[in-house]
Amino acid sequence: MAVWDMKNALGRGSSTVVPLGSNYLSVRLQNALWSCHRVMAGKDLLHFSDLSGDDLRNLVHLAELLKEAQKSRFTHTLLAGKTLGMIFDKSSTRTRISFEVGMLQLGGHALFLPGNMLQTGRGEPISDTARVMSRYLDGVMIRTFRQQDVEEFAKYADIPVINGLTDEFHPCQLLADALTILEHKGRLEGITVAFIGDGNNLAHSWLQLAPKLGMNIRVATPPGYQPMQWVVEEAKLHAVQQGTEVLVTTDPERAIEGADVVYTDTWVSMGDEEEAEERLKHFEGYQVNEKLCALAKPDYVFMHCLPAHRGEEVSPDVIDGPHSIIFDQAENRLHAQKAVLAATMADASAFGEDM
Repeated sequence: MAVWDMKNALGRGSSTVVPLGSNYLSVRLQNALWSCHRVMAGKDLLHFSDLSGDDLRNLVHLAELLKEAQKSRFTHTLLAGKTLGMIFDKSSTRTRISFEVGMLQLGGHALFLPGNMLQTGRGEPISDTARVMSRYLDGVMIRTFRQQDVEEFAKYADIPVINGLTDEFHPCQLLADALTILEHKGRLEGITVAFIGDGNNLAHSWLQLAPKLGMNIRVATPPGYQPMQWVVEEAKLHAVQQGTEVLVTTDPERAIEGADVVYTDTWVSMGDEEEAEERLKHFEGYQVNEKLCALAKPDYVFMHCLPAHRGEEVSPDVIDGPHSIIFDQAENRLHAQKAVLAATMADASAFGEDM
């Protein structure tokens, strides 16, 4: 139907559903991209402290539309001609594949850069590497150990820097998680997430994300493994502003009672291997199993960022059971990553008309 005919039909008060055609996705996608672009273009994503609740909602919505575009084979080459450098100091499955495929689907190119193959591995300052890469690339994603290294890289780079994972934060994973919960629960506001296990990068990112999105977050860890205090305090401040709950406890039963989402992660992360035996002793009693999950809501969903160790942090009957949505969660890494890439790296006129 032509635009003129559509206006006439609507003007006559017609109750007929007007077929908008393929261009409708173009309009929605362009609007969503602009909402993110005006805040994040050329900026870094190192953690969530600098983003508002609206900024985060806009990113999740953009990920929704990019997923719709990919599923419907709608061309969305928002990053045509752009190149992303991907620095990996830690091994990876989902992060590497989702960023590399995401850049391809967005019309760009990704370079896999193992950290031990770069000159930083031989003593070149991070500042020099950041300046050089800024001359070659349009953006950099870094998956490494120390948050300080990512922040130093971003300080000297003139291009967007994305935290693909550090020991302190994992923001891209959490955007995928939010999209997955939205798909399964139909909302984010009022949802209660129980995170059981180590007060690690995922716990920190959950504490930063949940209150800003109107979600309740409860973190249960063994004594001595609590999340960083400044992150907890920041989360509680946002929770007061949003009227939501932040709970940090050593009691997994208290955390999981009535939860909509049950979440865990490996007890021995990369870099913690030397502490493995000690950690397994301390985390005894924190396994997510059917007995513990019986305290959650009957329609709870189980989430894990993977890789998982069945029989340690989670029992097989939970992770492979009917409540588990771990593979939807893993798939959504692709769409969330694409949203971050488009928001930070796209040109203002990347999609159709000038924006």
